[in-house]
Amino acid sequence: MPHIKVKPFDTEIVRKHIDSSKLLTFRAYAQNRLDELWGVRLEDREFLLQVKRYENEVLIKYDKVTRPLKVNLLKEALSRVAEELSLEILSSNIAQHKESRYASIYEKRIEDFYDIDFPFEKVSVEVGFGSGRHLLYQANKNPDTLFIGLEIHTPSAQQVLKQIDLQGLKNIWVVNYDARLFLEMLPSNLLDRIFVHFPVPWDKKPHRRVISPSFLNESMRALKKGGRLELRTDSDNYFWYALETFFGVPKTHVEVRKNEALEVTSKYEARWRRMQKDIYDVFVTALCESEEKRETIDFNFNIVKYRKGLESCLPTKALVFEDYFVHMERVYRISEESLLIKCAFGSFDRPEHKYLLLDKTGCRYFVSPPVKTGVNRKAHLKLTELLSDVECN
Repeated sequence: MPHIKVKPFDTEIVRKHIDSSKLLTFRAYAQNRLDELWGVRLEDREFLLQVKRYENEVLIKYDKVTRPLKVNLLKEALSRVAEELSLEILSSNIAQHKESRYASIYEKRIEDFYDIDFPFEKVSVEVGFGSGRHLLYQANKNPDTLFIGLEIHTPSAQQVLKQIDLQGLKNIWVVNYDARLFLEMLPSNLLDRIFVHFPVPWDKKPHRRVISPSFLNESMRALKKGGRLELRTDSDNYFWYALETFFGVPKTHVEVRKNEALEVTSKYEARWRRMQKDIYDVFVTALCESEEKRETIDFNFNIVKYRKGLESCLPTKALVFEDYFVHMERVYRISEESLLIKCAFGSFDRPEHKYLLLDKTGCRYFVSPPVKTGVNRKAHLKLTELLSDVECN
């Protein structure tokens, strides 16, 4: 991913430069550490650059939590930062390549789904599309259906955006986000299909698997009556685990097939077939319509503001509750009256990672609020309580 290495410099120039910069918005530094975070605003997008100091060089790169999918945006930010601060670059990989403006309109952020119109009557989702062969094939074959492709591997998401442009497709949205959280953003009875093809088995970390009881519940809610969740896997362990999960509900309709050839296959599936590995398909059908989601979740902090000494009052260890947790992982100071707090919270198996920007005027999530789930709401209320508690022990 994009980065630059520069000669060591006095970071005081950053603080002095921010007031006049159209790019840099703040500098946050970790206490007792040599790393910093710089706030950036470019093309109406906010994100962070991470700065790490070493003996003979300084590394400036993207921040994983806030990075935009558009790589050229990161490269431009790094290039402009180096130019504005007159930094001497030792090495870099920020040469920009032509990006498709056409395809970029099909990149959707998770916050877009707080209130979004679906321009097709039929909508399907593919979880972890990888190379995108199946997703692109389905979109070409079914131009009347909107396909939402979810992929946490950024290069794969970028590659599919390029293919959307090359193939002239208008019915794919690409979302660089965790599917386990994303489904909870969708209205009930929306989807015709959910494809989960060759998910990572996670045999040693089963809590990280996409398929789970909660994922099944959200899938059945988001699917129309008669819609299907389609799992395809080459893992014996995952197949039996999925069956146990699917049959763990009171009423279900499950269909199983083995070694059925699809019209389109990935290069990995072709390799597994040459190795004569078994491939399983499991189809779970939604049997009824679901109630609409009516819960309204507010992620505003309202009364929370910075007060002197707050940072010394915050818990340093994770707070664990029955069905959620809150962990303020690191506190960065921006000024005498403002902080940037890196947090993890929410569900144990699909946590959120966010920053909180806190000053004398208020508090907000940087750069976007969490997904609207029940456990995230509980975590938000606990964060509000911790940040607004006037007593410091």
